[in-house]
Amino acid sequence: MSAENLHVPVLSVRGLSAHYGKVAALDPIDLTVGRGEIVTVIGANGAGKSTLLGAIMGALPLQGHSQGSILFQGAEVQGWDIERRVGQGMSLVPERRELFASMTVRDNLLLGGFRLYRAGVRGWRDTLDEVYALFPRLQERAGQAAGTLSGGERQMLALGRALMARPALLLLDEPSLGLAPRVVREIFQTIARLRSTGVSILLVEQNARAALHVADRGYVLETGAVVLEGESRMLADHPRIAESYLGLAGTHKSP
Repeated sequence: MSAENLHVPVLSVRGLSAHYGKVAALDPIDLTVGRGEIVTVIGANGAGKSTLLGAIMGALPLQGHSQGSILFQGAEVQGWDIERRVGQGMSLVPERRELFASMTVRDNLLLGGFRLYRAGVRGWRDTLDEVYALFPRLQERAGQAAGTLSGGERQMLALGRALMARPALLLLDEPSLGLAPRVVREIFQTIARLRSTGVSILLVEQNARAALHVADRGYVLETGAVVLEGESRMLADHPRIAESYLGLAGTHKSP
């Protein structure tokens, strides 16, 4: 990678809007994610967070469409299908995790690296050892069916499977959803450790306290529009965030 490209954001979104039919779901949004950076988008349920991820991945539901510019590693990807975006290094961990329940943990992980295998990338299986190092519990349960895992273990497996593709950008959709506070802390500690892999992360999350604790910067989304943005520490200290989000999350301790 050239020195010039090191200064190009992994993701640069400009004037991105989304509609379902004639209904506007996202106002024009500007957003960037730098190399090795963790950026969070926080907001209440229904604020448009998952729609934003869907627009970036080119995965809006039927009747949905988006407009605006999406630059991924300097290339305009609006108009690309999901497969091409994934092939270039985007990886999404969806809210529902979408694991293959009857398959083993190991086979789910290997499926995550199938694109690299098909492309003839040498040493792609070595990533499995890296994933096991991040998630020792997955190695312990390598031969176990994914459908028998706990909620926290399924989230770890979804993260591990995405990492098997060696993405440049990891998109996480509500990784804390449905998990106990203790497990939430564990998941977010792992997300923080992902910095060491060099992957950039766009984290969409309703748990503002946990998200701002691990992120470098954040955007606050309300009814499809960005209403605040800045460094995580600044946002965590902002009265509007404290009242609207951190107060509601007061039962959760920082991970």
